[in-house]
Amino acid sequence: MDLSPTLSRFVLHWGEMGTRWGVNRTVAQIHALLYITGRPMHAEELTDTLAVARSNVSNSIRELQSWKLVKLVHIAGDRRDHFETSTHVWELFRTIVRERQRREIAPTIEVLSELLADPAISRDPAEAKLRMRETLEFLQTLTAWSDEMLKLDTDTLAKVLKLGARVKKLMGREGPDAAPAPEVTPAHLLGP
Repeated sequence: MDLSPTLSRFVLHWGEMGTRWGVNRTVAQIHALLYITGRPMHAEELTDTLAVARSNVSNSIRELQSWKLVKLVHIAGDRRDHFETSTHVWELFRTIVRERQRREIAPTIEVLSELLADPAISRDPAEAKLRMRETLEFLQTLTAWSDEMLKLDTDTLAKVLKLGARVKKLMGREGPDAAPAPEVTPAHLLGP
């Protein structure tokens, strides 16, 4: 498959961004290619289009499957395995947030909980215990908030995410010493 210059730039950029997000470049490029084309592709087509090794494609597909971002599909009349990703950006966002929570936040919450429950912590400085407790509370709050946000339908979630700047503006706050906030009702927040 020959990509247009625009699509090629998108895929290459997604690969570059993947490395900044802690994801292998080829993993990100394969995901970008499947997303932007919006159709299932087999491994050989991915290999040829991206000009990468077949083994790299196989490993990258396994990684994307472990993130629940790519699934195996079969095409009638074709014995090869094909792979596809969602073409809905909000669905991809939800999947990535859930997986990052499961892989990164949940283990940290578990370790912090274990450390704070360990009687040996009584020998550590009070400031260190306080920082661990604050970190644990922050991560638990963040997780609870994101779990609730992910339950929202897409239209509502989009509105909530767009509210950030509006809430700050409605509250008249520009910094920690700002004047008291005016009354804000749900109608103010969800209005046009």
